[in-house]
Amino acid sequence: MIVENIRMALSSMASARLRTFLSLLGIMIGVASVVAILNLGQSAAESISSSFDAGGLDTVSIMPRGSARETMVFTEDFAYRLMNEIDGIRETLPVVSSGGNNFRNGQEIVEAVIVQGVTSGFFESNSLSVSSGSFFSPVDNINRRQVVVLGSELAEELFPSGNCVGRYISIFRRNQAKSFLIIGVLEERDASMGTSYNDSAFMPYNTYVQRFRRTDQVGTYVVKVDGNADAIKVAEDIEAYLNEIVGSDYYRIMSPATIKEMADAVTGTFSSFLAAIAAISLLVGGIGIMNIMLVSVVERTGEIGIRKALGAAPRAIRSQFLVESVTLSLSGGLIGLFIGNLLSFAAVRIAGWELHVSIAAVIIALSFSLAIGVFFGWYPAAKAAKLEPMEALARE
Repeated sequence: MIVENIRMALSSMASARLRTFLSLLGIMIGVASVVAILNLGQSAAESISSSFDAGGLDTVSIMPRGSARETMVFTEDFAYRLMNEIDGIRETLPVVSSGGNNFRNGQEIVEAVIVQGVTSGFFESNSLSVSSGSFFSPVDNINRRQVVVLGSELAEELFPSGNCVGRYISIFRRNQAKSFLIIGVLEERDASMGTSYNDSAFMPYNTYVQRFRRTDQVGTYVVKVDGNADAIKVAEDIEAYLNEIVGSDYYRIMSPATIKEMADAVTGTFSSFLAAIAAISLLVGGIGIMNIMLVSVVERTGEIGIRKALGAAPRAIRSQFLVESVTLSLSGGLIGLFIGNLLSFAAVRIAGWELHVSIAAVIIALSFSLAIGVFFGWYPAAKAAKLEPMEALARE
């Protein structure tokens, strides 16, 4: 019976293609909009998550600012004190950096390069790897060796012809040049949390502060959180501790986990809001389906009268028109689902993201289509089922 009703519904839709298309337009637009918005929301969230994951969700960065130098707190020793004061910290890595450094290799000159002084643990903590050569060791840091690891873009600019590991480079700061041995080149890596790796250079921390640019103040502390600790809780504890000893004006704190949590919440709320607006088209489409079904009941009054005269039960008549309404609605939903995914694919290609199809969007779209078919088809179906055989034949 259901199969026969579906066949009759498809036949009815095919006999009035333009009217069917116009009736389904609202469902198609609504479903396509909801699917595209939810897909884009999930793709954006995944892209944001990937960016934060690359930077490490188990890190907290502390950046002294303002007149922090006057406090005499943010020195190298502070990294060790912080680990003793705050639970859940695996290690604290001091980082110093400066811009405006010029690199020269013979005739090749690259200006305004950022140089960072880091400990050997910095590379592992940030999941960095080398394409050639190696990172410097703790011994290099202790002995203040003048060695450097270059970002991939910087190495290519300075040495267009090939491998630069084992060669020397001149680094100019305030018209004074120092010679450094290149011991490694980083794998290409996207910037994360404001740190650019491809166009920067990295040297041992002690080399930087004692031979390159003398300073006793740390620029940034990279705090690595224990695997079983909550990075957001650790960040809150660090903030409370710093507020107590120096005040909130002397530092800025950044936690990828905290920012990711906020970004996920904003993305989810925004996507849900837009999807709710787009869902209005589904209601418009439902009204269109009710309209076509009411017209169908009027047009097929004679058919209904004949079927009832031949013994068709009201339930059979109601089932016929209800199945037709649901078939109409689901057809629009499936077409809208296809269009929505197609639009999502085009949008993420333009944005440079990876497409993540929202399973929730598929379920919501098809469920809404089914519900609309039942809800808006019930009244016309019930109206057809209530027609008396003689009345229906007389109208015809």
